[in-house]
Amino acid sequence: MFLENENIKLRALEPEDLEFLYKWENASQLWIQGNTLAPYSRNTLRCYINDTQQADIYESRQLKLMIDLKSCEATIGILDIYDFDIRNSRAGIGILIDKNFRNEGYALQALDLVKKYAFSFLHLHQLYAHVSVSNIPSIKLFENAGYKSAGLLKDWIYKHPRYEDVQILQIITTDNNE
Repeated sequence: MFLENENIKLRALEPEDLEFLYKWENASQLWIQGNTLAPYSRNTLRCYINDTQQADIYESRQLKLMIDLKSCEATIGILDIYDFDIRNSRAGIGILIDKNFRNEGYALQALDLVKKYAFSFLHLHQLYAHVSVSNIPSIKLFENAGYKSAGLLKDWIYKHPRYEDVQILQIITTDNNE
């Protein structure tokens, strides 16, 4: 199966995931890593989950996958496939692991699983991530997952009181990384 290994499983959003989404999407210290400008209500997230369950990645151009730890059936994070571009055969990747489960190798495993899914099942040509240059742990994570630096977006995000660069990391399918 593409979306699981011996330790973790990537799965679709379920209504029971509402509180995880509410916690993680409303963590204002993380907003700078994405494009969030304000908190989400439970109702907005509930509607999002319901809409997501009915749309596929080809319709919505995105897919959120929950990361479950199989040994204790705990939900430990979320992985986003976003900006799914069928014509150019690429998508962006974002990942969040709950702070209680970080530094255990789960994020690297999740990136490996989604890479296999994206390249072997969705037949994408490449995946990419935008990571602020100050987020060294995320840059190292993507590099350890085989992503290469593909450029720098100067002054891309505003982190009060200044702008910060964003590194573009990219992995392109080859016979070696499928």
